[in-house]
Amino acid sequence: MSKIKAFVKKYWLTACIFVGLIALYIYMTESGKANSYLFPSAGEIQGAFAENKGLLLLNMVSSFKLMIPSIVISLVIALALGTLLGMNTWLRDALHPVIYMFSVVPSILLSPFALLLAPTFWVASLFLIVYGTVWATLFATITGIMTIDKRYLDKAATLELKGFKKLTKVILPAASPSILAGFVNSLRSTFVMLVYAEMYGAQYGMGFFVKKYAEFGLYDNTWCGFIFMVIVLVIVMQIFEMIKKYLLKWTIE
Repeated sequence: MSKIKAFVKKYWLTACIFVGLIALYIYMTESGKANSYLFPSAGEIQGAFAENKGLLLLNMVSSFKLMIPSIVISLVIALALGTLLGMNTWLRDALHPVIYMFSVVPSILLSPFALLLAPTFWVASLFLIVYGTVWATLFATITGIMTIDKRYLDKAATLELKGFKKLTKVILPAASPSILAGFVNSLRSTFVMLVYAEMYGAQYGMGFFVKKYAEFGLYDNTWCGFIFMVIVLVIVMQIFEMIKKYLLKWTIE
């Protein structure tokens, strides 16, 4: 019971905002103040959900098949390269300007080259998503390792921790608040690039579903796909926030 009360106390304002937005939409559509073509009634959107629930789940699975490998690859690259640069001052000074130069190039600008050079659209999409999402985690890893409290390193030296053991027991855990904060930001970028990639060439996916029905002018299905995508992405973000909170339970909030 106490957990329910704590949940209500924490999110009652959030729930009120969402209820207010839904009520505003219903009022605007039912009163005729909103364009009935672009903004179908809530009943029509609800009907679209019932009609397309199987297709929505299929597109969600397709999106995850592209999103999960992208997240894993970008995380591995960011941790490996970020740890190397964070621990090596000479290498960091030499490569940081180069990495920064590449990081400011929007991955969307590289899409024509990726689509022409990649063997398949899936590979091109994977490259664009990884390229667009790796930077936040990479820079957060470098910064996190650079700013580790010297006391941790002194204690590691006292315990004669070296090499891989020092890395996994001291350096990465101490830098984890910065790394996880960067990873959450990367995750948001992953969703943006995922939707972009799916909207321009995919056969399935949540972004593809929205674009497909928008082109057909079926805006009840378009709104249905948009709302479903937002709900899925919010749930995924909340799951990662809970994982982050669990992994950082030793820190002071």
